[in-house]
Amino acid sequence: MKIPSMPAAEIGRDDSWSIKNEVLSGLTVALALVPEAVAFALFAGVEPLVGLYAAFMVGLLAAIFGGRPGMISGATGAMAMVVVALVANHGVEFLFAAVVLAGLIQMGVGVLRLGKYIRIVPHPVMLGFVNGLAIVIFLSQLEQFQVKGPDGGHEWMTGRPMYLFLGLIAATMVIIHFLPKLTKAIPSSLAAIVVISVVVIGLNLDTKTVGDIASIEGGFPTFHYPQVAWTWENLMIILPYAITLAAVGLIESLLTLTLIDEMTDTRGRGNKECIGQGIANSVCGLFGGMGGCAMIGQSMININSGGRKRLSGISAALFLLAFILFASDYIEMIPMAVLVGVMFMVVIGTFEWSSFRIIRKIPLKDAFVLVLVSAVTVYHDLAMAVVVGVIVSVLIFAWEHAKHIHVIKRDEPDGTRVYELNGPLFFGCINEFKNFFDPANDPDDVVIEFLNSRVVDHSAIEAIDNLAEKYRKAGKTLHLRHLSEDCRVLLHKAGDMVEVNVLEDPQYHVADDELA
Repeated sequence: MKIPSMPAAEIGRDDSWSIKNEVLSGLTVALALVPEAVAFALFAGVEPLVGLYAAFMVGLLAAIFGGRPGMISGATGAMAMVVVALVANHGVEFLFAAVVLAGLIQMGVGVLRLGKYIRIVPHPVMLGFVNGLAIVIFLSQLEQFQVKGPDGGHEWMTGRPMYLFLGLIAATMVIIHFLPKLTKAIPSSLAAIVVISVVVIGLNLDTKTVGDIASIEGGFPTFHYPQVAWTWENLMIILPYAITLAAVGLIESLLTLTLIDEMTDTRGRGNKECIGQGIANSVCGLFGGMGGCAMIGQSMININSGGRKRLSGISAALFLLAFILFASDYIEMIPMAVLVGVMFMVVIGTFEWSSFRIIRKIPLKDAFVLVLVSAVTVYHDLAMAVVVGVIVSVLIFAWEHAKHIHVIKRDEPDGTRVYELNGPLFFGCINEFKNFFDPANDPDDVVIEFLNSRVVDHSAIEAIDNLAEKYRKAGKTLHLRHLSEDCRVLLHKAGDMVEVNVLEDPQYHVADDELA
Protein backbone atom coordinates (compact mmCIF):
# COMPACT_ATOMS: atom_id res chain seq x y z
CA MET A 1 0.00 0.00 0.00
CA LYS A 2 1.84 3.09 -1.22
CA ILE A 3 0.81 6.09 0.84
CA PRO A 4 2.76 9.34 0.62
CA SER A 5 4.63 10.05 3.82
CA MET A 6 5.30 13.46 5.33
CA PRO A 7 8.87 14.65 5.75
CA ALA A 8 10.18 13.93 9.21
CA ALA A 9 10.96 17.58 9.87
CA GLU A 10 7.43 18.61 8.97
CA ILE A 11 5.87 15.93 11.14
CA GLY A 12 7.84 16.81 14.21
CA ARG A 13 7.69 20.60 13.90
CA ASP A 14 6.20 22.27 16.98
CA ASP A 15 6.13 26.01 16.25
CA SER A 16 3.22 28.46 16.16
CA TRP A 17 2.42 27.58 12.54
CA SER A 18 2.00 23.96 13.55
CA ILE A 19 -0.26 24.97 16.46
CA LYS A 20 -2.42 26.99 14.09
CA ASN A 21 -2.68 24.00 11.76
CA GLU A 22 -3.62 21.74 14.67
CA VAL A 23 -6.43 24.04 15.83
CA LEU A 24 -7.81 24.73 12.35
CA SER A 25 -7.63 21.06 11.50
CA GLY A 26 -9.53 20.29 14.69
CA LEU A 27 -12.23 22.81 13.69
CA THR A 28 -12.58 21.14 10.28
CA VAL A 29 -12.90 17.72 11.86
CA ALA A 30 -15.46 18.96 14.40
CA LEU A 31 -17.69 20.27 11.60
CA ALA A 32 -17.49 16.88 9.86
CA LEU A 33 -18.19 15.03 13.13
CA VAL A 34 -21.60 16.61 13.68
CA PRO A 35 -23.67 14.92 10.94
CA GLU A 36 -21.83 11.62 11.41
CA ALA A 37 -22.50 11.52 15.16
CA VAL A 38 -26.16 12.44 14.67
CA ALA A 39 -26.63 9.87 11.91
CA PHE A 40 -25.01 7.05 13.90
CA ALA A 41 -27.07 7.90 16.98
CA LEU A 42 -30.31 7.76 15.02
CA PHE A 43 -29.18 4.49 13.41
CA ALA A 44 -28.57 2.99 16.87
CA GLY A 45 -32.02 4.10 18.02
CA VAL A 46 -30.91 6.76 20.53
CA GLU A 47 -31.23 10.55 20.78
CA PRO A 48 -28.82 12.65 18.63
CA LEU A 49 -27.18 14.11 21.76
CA VAL A 50 -26.16 10.59 22.85
CA GLY A 51 -24.06 10.39 19.68
CA LEU A 52 -22.74 13.94 20.00
CA TYR A 53 -21.72 13.41 23.62
CA ALA A 54 -19.96 10.21 22.59
CA ALA A 55 -18.08 12.05 19.83
CA PHE A 56 -16.98 14.71 22.33
CA MET A 57 -15.95 12.43 25.19
CA VAL A 58 -14.38 9.62 23.18
CA GLY A 59 -12.64 12.14 20.94
CA LEU A 60 -11.23 14.11 23.86
CA LEU A 61 -10.11 11.23 26.08
CA ALA A 62 -8.70 9.11 23.25
CA ALA A 63 -6.70 12.13 22.05
CA ILE A 64 -5.31 12.66 25.57
CA PHE A 65 -4.65 9.07 26.65
CA GLY A 66 -4.38 7.21 23.34
CA GLY A 67 -1.25 6.04 21.58
CA ARG A 68 -1.64 7.71 18.18
CA PRO A 69 -1.38 11.51 18.01
CA GLY A 70 -3.39 12.91 15.13
CA MET A 71 -5.96 10.11 15.12
CA ILE A 72 -9.60 11.15 15.57
CA SER A 73 -12.07 9.08 17.58
CA GLY A 74 -15.81 9.41 18.05
CA ALA A 75 -19.15 7.70 17.54
CA THR A 76 -18.89 5.27 14.61
CA GLY A 77 -21.21 3.25 12.42
CA ALA A 78 -19.41 0.01 13.27
CA MET A 79 -20.13 0.48 16.98
CA ALA A 80 -23.69 1.67 16.32
CA MET A 81 -24.39 -1.43 14.25
CA VAL A 82 -23.48 -3.67 17.21
CA VAL A 83 -25.93 -2.08 19.66
CA VAL A 84 -29.05 -1.68 17.52
CA ALA A 85 -30.63 -4.87 18.86
CA LEU A 86 -29.55 -4.14 22.45
CA VAL A 87 -31.24 -0.72 22.46
CA ALA A 88 -34.35 -2.01 20.70
CA ASN A 89 -34.82 -4.97 23.06
CA HIS A 90 -33.57 -3.65 26.40
CA GLY A 91 -33.33 0.15 26.26
CA VAL A 92 -30.62 2.79 26.30
CA GLU A 93 -29.53 2.11 29.91
CA PHE A 94 -28.29 -1.33 28.85
CA LEU A 95 -26.32 0.43 26.10
CA PHE A 96 -24.57 2.66 28.62
CA ALA A 97 -23.71 -0.35 30.80
CA ALA A 98 -22.34 -2.27 27.80
CA VAL A 99 -20.16 0.70 26.81
CA VAL A 100 -18.70 0.93 30.33
CA LEU A 101 -17.91 -2.78 30.36
CA ALA A 102 -16.48 -2.65 26.84
CA GLY A 103 -14.11 0.09 27.97
CA LEU A 104 -12.89 -2.03 30.87
CA ILE A 105 -12.25 -4.93 28.48
CA GLN A 106 -10.29 -2.65 26.15
CA MET A 107 -8.16 -1.41 29.04
CA GLY A 108 -7.48 -5.03 29.96
CA VAL A 109 -6.31 -5.75 26.42
CA GLY A 110 -3.91 -2.81 26.62
CA VAL A 111 -2.57 -3.76 30.06
CA LEU A 112 -1.95 -7.33 28.84
CA ARG A 113 -0.12 -5.86 25.84
CA LEU A 114 -2.23 -7.66 23.24
CA GLY A 115 -2.61 -4.67 20.94
CA LYS A 116 0.64 -5.49 19.11
CA TYR A 117 -0.98 -8.48 17.43
CA ILE A 118 -2.87 -6.23 15.03
CA ARG A 119 0.43 -5.80 13.21
CA ILE A 120 0.32 -9.41 12.02
CA VAL A 121 -2.69 -8.61 9.82
CA PRO A 122 -1.66 -9.60 6.24
CA HIS A 123 -1.26 -6.85 3.65
CA PRO A 124 -4.15 -8.06 1.43
CA VAL A 125 -6.42 -7.82 4.49
CA MET A 126 -5.25 -4.25 5.08
CA LEU A 127 -5.93 -3.37 1.44
CA GLY A 128 -9.37 -4.95 1.63
CA PHE A 129 -10.07 -3.11 4.88
CA VAL A 130 -9.13 0.25 3.37
CA ASN A 131 -11.08 -0.29 0.16
CA GLY A 132 -14.11 -1.69 1.96
CA LEU A 133 -14.09 1.21 4.38
CA ALA A 134 -13.92 3.72 1.54
CA ILE A 135 -16.97 2.07 -0.02
CA VAL A 136 -18.80 2.11 3.35
CA ILE A 137 -18.05 5.83 3.79
CA PHE A 138 -19.33 6.50 0.27
CA LEU A 139 -22.53 4.49 0.79
CA SER A 140 -23.16 6.18 4.15
CA GLN A 141 -23.35 9.54 2.36
CA LEU A 142 -26.03 8.45 -0.09
CA GLU A 143 -28.79 8.88 2.48
CA GLN A 144 -28.08 12.61 2.37
CA PHE A 145 -29.51 12.59 -1.15
CA GLN A 146 -32.92 11.76 0.35
CA VAL A 147 -35.56 14.11 1.75
CA LYS A 148 -38.80 13.56 3.63
CA GLY A 149 -41.72 12.82 1.36
CA PRO A 150 -45.35 13.88 1.76
CA ASP A 151 -46.18 10.62 3.55
CA GLY A 152 -43.42 11.15 6.14
CA GLY A 153 -41.09 8.61 4.54
CA HIS A 154 -37.87 9.29 2.67
CA GLU A 155 -37.51 9.68 -1.09
CA TRP A 156 -34.68 10.59 -3.43
CA MET A 157 -34.15 14.19 -4.46
CA THR A 158 -35.13 15.00 -8.02
CA GLY A 159 -35.02 17.98 -10.33
CA ARG A 160 -33.61 21.31 -9.18
CA PRO A 161 -32.88 20.27 -5.54
CA MET A 162 -30.79 17.34 -6.79
CA TYR A 163 -28.89 19.47 -9.32
CA LEU A 164 -28.20 22.11 -6.67
CA PHE A 165 -27.05 19.47 -4.19
CA LEU A 166 -24.71 17.89 -6.74
CA GLY A 167 -23.38 21.29 -7.77
CA LEU A 168 -22.51 22.23 -4.20
CA ILE A 169 -20.78 18.88 -3.70
CA ALA A 170 -18.76 19.40 -6.87
CA ALA A 171 -17.80 22.96 -5.84
CA THR A 172 -16.69 21.67 -2.44
CA MET A 173 -14.52 18.98 -4.01
CA VAL A 174 -12.95 21.46 -6.45
CA ILE A 175 -11.98 23.82 -3.60
CA ILE A 176 -10.49 20.98 -1.54
CA HIS A 177 -8.50 19.70 -4.53
CA PHE A 178 -7.15 22.96 -5.94
CA LEU A 179 -6.76 25.28 -2.92
CA PRO A 180 -3.61 23.52 -1.59
CA LYS A 181 -1.94 24.28 -4.94
CA LEU A 182 -2.46 28.01 -4.26
CA THR A 183 -2.00 28.25 -0.48
CA LYS A 184 -1.72 26.03 2.58
CA ALA A 185 -2.44 28.81 5.06
CA ILE A 186 -5.72 27.17 6.06
CA PRO A 187 -6.98 23.59 5.63
CA SER A 188 -8.73 23.26 2.28
CA SER A 189 -11.64 21.33 3.80
CA LEU A 190 -12.33 24.14 6.28
CA ALA A 191 -12.10 26.74 3.51
CA ALA A 192 -14.58 24.76 1.43
CA ILE A 193 -17.04 24.50 4.34
CA VAL A 194 -16.85 28.24 5.04
CA VAL A 195 -17.03 29.40 1.40
CA ILE A 196 -19.88 27.13 0.33
CA SER A 197 -21.84 27.87 3.53
CA VAL A 198 -21.49 31.64 2.98
CA VAL A 199 -22.60 31.30 -0.64
CA VAL A 200 -25.65 29.21 0.27
CA ILE A 201 -26.69 31.50 3.14
CA GLY A 202 -25.92 34.70 1.19
CA LEU A 203 -27.90 33.63 -1.87
CA ASN A 204 -30.61 32.03 0.29
CA LEU A 205 -30.36 28.77 -1.63
CA ASP A 206 -32.93 26.19 -0.65
CA THR A 207 -30.91 23.08 0.13
CA LYS A 208 -30.64 20.49 2.88
CA THR A 209 -28.75 21.62 6.02
CA VAL A 210 -27.46 20.04 9.21
CA GLY A 211 -30.52 21.38 11.04
CA ASP A 212 -32.76 19.34 8.74
CA ILE A 213 -31.31 16.15 10.24
CA ALA A 214 -31.70 17.00 13.92
CA SER A 215 -31.09 19.73 16.46
CA ILE A 216 -27.64 19.61 18.06
CA GLU A 217 -28.42 22.02 20.90
CA GLY A 218 -27.72 20.67 24.37
CA GLY A 219 -25.96 21.20 27.67
CA PHE A 220 -22.74 19.90 29.17
CA PRO A 221 -22.80 16.10 29.62
CA THR A 222 -23.51 15.12 33.22
CA PHE A 223 -22.63 11.99 35.21
CA HIS A 224 -25.21 9.27 34.68
CA TYR A 225 -24.68 5.86 36.24
CA PRO A 226 -26.39 3.24 34.06
CA GLN A 227 -29.75 2.37 35.60
CA VAL A 228 -29.28 -1.37 35.27
CA ALA A 229 -29.55 -3.95 38.05
CA TRP A 230 -26.27 -5.86 37.95
CA THR A 231 -27.82 -9.28 38.21
CA TRP A 232 -26.35 -12.38 36.60
CA GLU A 233 -29.20 -12.40 34.08
CA ASN A 234 -28.56 -8.81 33.01
CA LEU A 235 -24.81 -9.40 32.90
CA MET A 236 -25.36 -12.28 30.46
CA ILE A 237 -27.36 -9.88 28.27
CA ILE A 238 -24.77 -7.11 28.41
CA LEU A 239 -21.52 -9.12 28.26
CA PRO A 240 -21.76 -10.41 24.65
CA TYR A 241 -22.47 -6.89 23.39
CA ALA A 242 -19.63 -5.48 25.51
CA ILE A 243 -17.14 -8.01 24.16
CA THR A 244 -18.25 -7.31 20.59
CA LEU A 245 -18.08 -3.54 21.12
CA ALA A 246 -14.58 -3.86 22.59
CA ALA A 247 -13.39 -6.05 19.71
CA VAL A 248 -14.93 -3.90 16.99
CA GLY A 249 -13.60 -0.71 18.55
CA LEU A 250 -10.06 -2.01 18.98
CA ILE A 251 -9.82 -3.61 15.54
CA GLU A 252 -11.02 -0.46 13.80
CA SER A 253 -8.84 1.77 15.99
CA LEU A 254 -5.67 -0.28 15.62
CA LEU A 255 -6.07 -0.67 11.87
CA THR A 256 -6.62 3.08 11.57
CA LEU A 257 -3.53 3.59 13.73
CA THR A 258 -1.50 1.40 11.36
CA LEU A 259 -2.79 3.32 8.35
CA ILE A 260 -1.84 6.68 9.88
CA ASP A 261 1.57 5.26 10.79
CA GLU A 262 2.16 4.59 7.10
CA MET A 263 0.81 7.98 6.01
CA THR A 264 2.98 9.97 8.41
CA ASP A 265 6.01 7.67 8.51
CA THR A 266 5.75 7.54 12.30
CA ARG A 267 4.79 4.80 14.74
CA GLY A 268 1.88 4.83 17.18
CA ARG A 269 1.68 2.77 20.36
CA GLY A 270 -0.98 0.09 19.97
CA ASN A 271 -1.21 -1.00 23.61
CA LYS A 272 -1.47 2.58 24.82
CA GLU A 273 -4.20 3.18 22.26
CA CYS A 274 -6.14 0.20 23.67
CA ILE A 275 -5.94 1.75 27.15
CA GLY A 276 -6.91 5.18 25.82
CA GLN A 277 -9.92 3.79 23.96
CA GLY A 278 -10.92 1.87 27.10
CA ILE A 279 -10.74 4.96 29.30
CA ALA A 280 -12.74 6.94 26.73
CA ASN A 281 -15.51 4.36 26.44
CA SER A 282 -15.85 3.69 30.17
CA VAL A 283 -16.15 7.40 30.92
CA CYS A 284 -18.46 7.87 27.93
CA GLY A 285 -20.86 5.21 29.23
CA LEU A 286 -20.94 6.95 32.62
CA PHE A 287 -21.90 10.28 31.01
CA GLY A 288 -24.68 9.11 28.72
CA GLY A 289 -22.72 8.46 25.52
CA MET A 290 -23.03 5.59 23.06
CA GLY A 291 -19.31 4.81 22.91
CA GLY A 292 -16.99 4.97 19.95
CA CYS A 293 -13.59 4.29 18.46
CA ALA A 294 -11.17 5.68 15.89
CA MET A 295 -12.79 7.15 12.78
CA ILE A 296 -10.77 6.62 9.65
CA GLY A 297 -12.66 9.21 7.60
CA GLN A 298 -12.23 12.02 10.12
CA SER A 299 -8.67 10.90 10.81
CA MET A 300 -7.90 11.28 7.10
CA ILE A 301 -9.45 14.76 7.13
CA ASN A 302 -7.28 15.64 10.12
CA ILE A 303 -4.04 14.32 8.61
CA ASN A 304 -4.72 15.93 5.23
CA SER A 305 -5.54 19.24 6.98
CA GLY A 306 -2.19 19.26 8.80
CA GLY A 307 -3.18 17.73 12.16
CA ARG A 308 -0.34 15.62 13.51
CA LYS A 309 -0.40 15.94 17.28
CA ARG A 310 -2.81 15.43 20.17
CA LEU A 311 -3.85 19.07 20.01
CA SER A 312 -5.83 18.48 16.80
CA GLY A 313 -7.94 15.74 18.41
CA ILE A 314 -8.41 17.74 21.60
CA SER A 315 -9.38 20.83 19.55
CA ALA A 316 -11.90 18.83 17.53
CA ALA A 317 -13.59 17.57 20.70
CA LEU A 318 -13.67 20.99 22.34
CA PHE A 319 -15.00 22.66 19.19
CA LEU A 320 -17.72 20.01 19.03
CA LEU A 321 -18.69 20.75 22.64
CA ALA A 322 -18.75 24.47 21.85
CA PHE A 323 -21.10 23.76 18.94
CA ILE A 324 -23.45 21.88 21.26
CA LEU A 325 -23.37 24.56 23.97
CA PHE A 326 -23.16 27.85 22.11
CA ALA A 327 -23.23 27.61 18.32
CA SER A 328 -25.89 25.05 17.46
CA ASP A 329 -27.96 27.58 15.49
CA TYR A 330 -25.01 28.44 13.24
CA ILE A 331 -23.81 24.86 12.74
CA GLU A 332 -27.34 23.79 11.79
CA MET A 333 -27.16 26.29 8.90
CA ILE A 334 -24.24 24.46 7.23
CA PRO A 335 -25.36 22.78 3.98
CA MET A 336 -25.15 19.02 4.06
CA ALA A 337 -23.79 19.10 0.51
CA VAL A 338 -20.51 20.61 1.65
CA LEU A 339 -20.02 17.91 4.30
CA VAL A 340 -20.86 15.22 1.76
CA GLY A 341 -18.28 16.76 -0.57
CA VAL A 342 -15.66 16.60 2.19
CA MET A 343 -16.45 12.94 2.81
CA PHE A 344 -16.33 12.15 -0.92
CA MET A 345 -12.80 13.56 -1.01
CA VAL A 346 -11.99 11.30 1.94
CA VAL A 347 -13.31 8.34 -0.04
CA ILE A 348 -11.11 9.22 -3.02
CA GLY A 349 -8.06 9.58 -0.77
CA THR A 350 -8.79 6.44 1.24
CA PHE A 351 -9.51 3.96 -1.56
CA GLU A 352 -6.38 2.16 -2.73
CA TRP A 353 -6.76 2.73 -6.47
CA SER A 354 -3.60 0.79 -7.20
CA SER A 355 -5.59 -2.34 -6.28
CA PHE A 356 -7.01 -2.38 -9.80
CA ARG A 357 -3.50 -2.30 -11.24
CA ILE A 358 -1.93 -4.93 -9.01
CA ILE A 359 -4.83 -7.37 -8.63
CA ARG A 360 -3.79 -9.28 -11.75
CA LYS A 361 -0.15 -9.32 -10.71
CA ILE A 362 -0.45 -10.59 -7.14
CA PRO A 363 -1.12 -14.27 -6.31
CA LEU A 364 -4.72 -15.33 -6.86
CA LYS A 365 -5.17 -16.21 -3.18
CA ASP A 366 -4.15 -12.68 -2.12
CA ALA A 367 -6.50 -11.14 -4.67
CA PHE A 368 -9.30 -13.34 -3.30
CA VAL A 369 -8.60 -12.21 0.29
CA LEU A 370 -8.54 -8.55 -0.79
CA VAL A 371 -11.92 -8.78 -2.52
CA LEU A 372 -13.41 -10.92 0.28
CA VAL A 373 -12.43 -8.46 3.02
CA SER A 374 -13.80 -5.54 1.01
CA ALA A 375 -17.10 -7.34 0.48
CA VAL A 376 -17.50 -8.40 4.13
CA THR A 377 -16.67 -4.85 5.21
CA VAL A 378 -19.48 -3.50 3.05
CA TYR A 379 -22.10 -6.15 3.82
CA HIS A 380 -21.31 -6.87 7.49
CA ASP A 381 -18.81 -4.77 9.45
CA LEU A 382 -15.12 -3.94 9.66
CA ALA A 383 -14.25 -6.16 12.60
CA MET A 384 -15.85 -9.24 11.06
CA ALA A 385 -14.14 -8.48 7.74
CA VAL A 386 -10.70 -8.37 9.36
CA VAL A 387 -11.33 -11.56 11.36
CA VAL A 388 -12.57 -13.37 8.24
CA GLY A 389 -9.63 -12.09 6.22
CA VAL A 390 -7.05 -13.22 8.77
CA ILE A 391 -8.67 -16.66 9.16
CA VAL A 392 -8.86 -17.21 5.40
CA SER A 393 -5.25 -16.04 5.00
CA VAL A 394 -4.10 -18.47 7.69
CA LEU A 395 -6.03 -21.35 6.13
CA ILE A 396 -4.59 -20.57 2.70
CA PHE A 397 -1.12 -20.41 4.21
CA ALA A 398 -1.63 -23.77 5.92
CA TRP A 399 -3.00 -25.33 2.73
CA GLU A 400 -0.07 -24.06 0.66
CA HIS A 401 2.55 -25.23 3.15
CA ALA A 402 0.87 -28.61 3.56
CA LYS A 403 2.01 -29.31 -0.01
CA HIS A 404 5.65 -28.57 0.84
CA ILE A 405 6.29 -31.60 3.02
CA HIS A 406 7.94 -34.61 1.36
CA VAL A 407 10.10 -37.57 2.33
CA ILE A 408 13.29 -39.14 0.98
CA LYS A 409 13.49 -42.81 1.95
CA ARG A 410 16.78 -44.71 2.15
CA ASP A 411 18.18 -47.87 3.83
CA GLU A 412 21.39 -47.78 5.93
CA PRO A 413 24.04 -50.59 5.78
CA ASP A 414 22.99 -51.77 9.27
CA GLY A 415 19.47 -52.43 8.03
CA THR A 416 17.89 -49.29 9.49
CA ARG A 417 15.39 -47.50 7.25
CA VAL A 418 15.64 -43.70 7.29
CA TYR A 419 12.81 -41.37 6.33
CA GLU A 420 14.31 -37.93 5.69
CA LEU A 421 11.49 -35.46 6.32
CA ASN A 422 11.52 -32.11 4.50
CA GLY A 423 9.17 -29.31 5.44
CA PRO A 424 7.31 -28.35 8.66
CA LEU A 425 5.09 -30.94 10.32
CA PHE A 426 1.80 -29.34 11.41
CA PHE A 427 -1.95 -29.92 11.30
CA GLY A 428 -2.29 -29.20 7.60
CA CYS A 429 -0.03 -32.02 6.39
CA ILE A 430 -0.71 -34.80 8.92
CA ASN A 431 -2.53 -37.08 6.46
CA GLU A 432 0.31 -36.86 3.94
CA PHE A 433 2.82 -37.53 6.73
CA LYS A 434 1.04 -40.72 7.78
CA ASN A 435 0.98 -42.03 4.21
CA PHE A 436 4.78 -41.84 3.92
CA PHE A 437 5.32 -44.79 6.30
CA ASP A 438 4.71 -48.56 6.08
CA PRO A 439 4.96 -50.09 9.61
CA ALA A 440 3.97 -53.56 8.39
CA ASN A 441 6.79 -53.88 5.85
CA ASP A 442 9.50 -51.63 7.33
CA PRO A 443 12.55 -53.20 9.09
CA ASP A 444 12.83 -53.43 12.88
CA ASP A 445 14.49 -50.03 13.27
CA VAL A 446 13.08 -46.94 11.58
CA VAL A 447 14.49 -43.42 11.87
CA ILE A 448 12.69 -40.18 11.00
CA GLU A 449 15.33 -37.62 10.07
CA PHE A 450 14.26 -34.10 11.19
CA LEU A 451 17.33 -32.21 9.98
CA ASN A 452 15.19 -30.32 7.44
CA SER A 453 11.91 -30.35 9.35
CA ARG A 454 10.25 -29.02 12.48
CA VAL A 455 7.52 -30.30 14.82
CA VAL A 456 5.14 -27.34 14.95
CA ASP A 457 2.00 -28.16 16.93
CA HIS A 458 -0.06 -30.64 18.96
CA SER A 459 -1.39 -32.30 15.80
CA ALA A 460 2.17 -33.15 14.81
CA ILE A 461 2.90 -34.61 18.27
CA GLU A 462 -0.21 -36.79 18.07
CA ALA A 463 0.72 -37.96 14.57
CA ILE A 464 4.20 -38.99 15.75
CA ASP A 465 2.79 -40.78 18.78
CA ASN A 466 0.20 -42.64 16.68
CA LEU A 467 2.89 -43.65 14.21
CA ALA A 468 5.15 -44.90 17.04
CA GLU A 469 2.25 -46.94 18.43
CA LYS A 470 1.78 -48.63 15.05
CA TYR A 471 5.48 -49.58 14.94
CA ARG A 472 5.34 -50.92 18.52
CA LYS A 473 2.36 -53.09 17.68
CA ALA A 474 4.37 -54.44 14.74
CA GLY A 475 7.27 -55.22 17.12
CA LYS A 476 9.46 -52.46 15.70
CA THR A 477 11.08 -49.28 17.03
CA LEU A 478 10.67 -45.72 15.73
CA HIS A 479 13.44 -43.17 16.39
CA LEU A 480 13.49 -39.40 15.85
CA ARG A 481 16.83 -37.86 14.87
CA HIS A 482 18.18 -34.33 14.58
CA LEU A 483 15.27 -32.76 16.40
CA SER A 484 15.88 -29.05 16.90
CA GLU A 485 15.97 -27.63 20.42
CA ASP A 486 12.47 -26.12 20.15
CA CYS A 487 11.08 -29.47 18.91
CA ARG A 488 12.66 -31.35 21.82
CA VAL A 489 11.20 -28.84 24.25
CA LEU A 490 7.79 -29.33 22.63
CA LEU A 491 8.03 -33.10 23.04
CA HIS A 492 9.24 -32.81 26.62
CA LYS A 493 6.26 -30.59 27.45
CA ALA A 494 3.97 -33.22 25.97
CA GLY A 495 5.28 -35.68 28.59
CA ASP A 496 3.65 -39.07 28.41
CA MET A 497 1.37 -37.89 25.61
CA VAL A 498 4.06 -39.15 23.25
CA GLU A 499 6.22 -42.21 23.71
CA VAL A 500 8.99 -42.48 21.12
CA ASN A 501 12.78 -42.80 21.11
CA VAL A 502 14.59 -39.56 20.32
CA LEU A 503 18.04 -40.11 18.81
CA GLU A 504 20.40 -37.29 19.69
CA ASP A 505 23.30 -36.86 17.28
CA PRO A 506 26.70 -36.12 18.92
CA GLN A 507 27.39 -33.77 16.04
CA TYR A 508 24.75 -31.50 17.58
CA HIS A 509 26.34 -31.67 21.06
CA VAL A 510 23.40 -33.30 22.86
CA ALA A 511 23.07 -36.42 25.02
CA ASP A 512 22.53 -40.06 24.14
CA ASP A 513 19.20 -41.72 23.34
CA GLU A 514 16.38 -40.60 25.57
CA LEU A 515 12.75 -41.49 26.01
CA ALA A 516 10.54 -38.43 25.64
